[in-house]
Amino acid sequence: MLRASWWRDRTQRLTAWLHALHARLETRFPVITGLVDRLVSVNVFDSATRIAAQCFLTAVPLLFVLGAYAPEAVQDQVITSVTTVFGLTGQSKAQLEQAFQPPNDDLRQATGLVGALMVLLSATAVSRAVQRLCKRAWQVPRTAAKVAPWRWLAWIILWLGALVLQGLLHNGFGWGAEFGTPVILVIQLAMWWWTQHLLLGGAIRWSPLLPGAVITAIAVSALSVTAHFYMPRALNRALANYGSTGSVFVLLSWLIVVCVAVTVGLSMGAVLSQEPFLMRRLGTPTSPPGDADHDES
Repeated sequence: MLRASWWRDRTQRLTAWLHALHARLETRFPVITGLVDRLVSVNVFDSATRIAAQCFLTAVPLLFVLGAYAPEAVQDQVITSVTTVFGLTGQSKAQLEQAFQPPNDDLRQATGLVGALMVLLSATAVSRAVQRLCKRAWQVPRTAAKVAPWRWLAWIILWLGALVLQGLLHNGFGWGAEFGTPVILVIQLAMWWWTQHLLLGGAIRWSPLLPGAVITAIAVSALSVTAHFYMPRALNRALANYGSTGSVFVLLSWLIVVCVAVTVGLSMGAVLSQEPFLMRRLGTPTSPPGDADHDES
């Protein structure tokens, strides 16, 4: 009994000390502690893993839909874009090309127009997952950011369009990779800026969303550069050793890394925008009404 009381007393003292330490750190380093608290509330790895899984589960059916219904020029552009982004060579490039090789008539019969529409509609699960991330990053309650379903669909369609154009963007529209890098950075910035505004339903003004868009664009662009060197070797090695299962693991692992970067970038941008220095200049609201949305559904 005395031992249990001793442990309870020690636990209470440790808890009080940790609260006091947190208060001192918050006073001396408000940005760092604010960012840590926000990342904890966002649940970085859980959110990133969920978005990555949704992206992967969406990408595979959409690949078959594009192979069945997209014009040949669009199919060729998708192959070029994915090959350029990941720098695919050898077996991994052959597998990508094979995904568009089955006869279109057979593939159309297998998928069907209704099935294609259902795939596109189910792809909005990615939009909803990214929306939850944006709301948690900005601590916006559900009632303050009601998003019409067309916004989820618009987000998917625009990102699909960006995927198709990746080959042209990386090549700088024929001017070379040196020109393509800043173009990709600007496009990423615009897309993530627009993503936050669209999926938050206008609950946050444009200007406070800019820091998160900048940080996320830089992080994702840097990862796309590293992917060009890492992914071809990793995919070809995984395909040679483990077959298609190995390539799934490599792709999903890379998607998780990208989604972690997106989660941290958007959360960091929200915290920085709410700091006094940027708050005055960007017109950031002092605090969104209500409690943060922690809905997991």
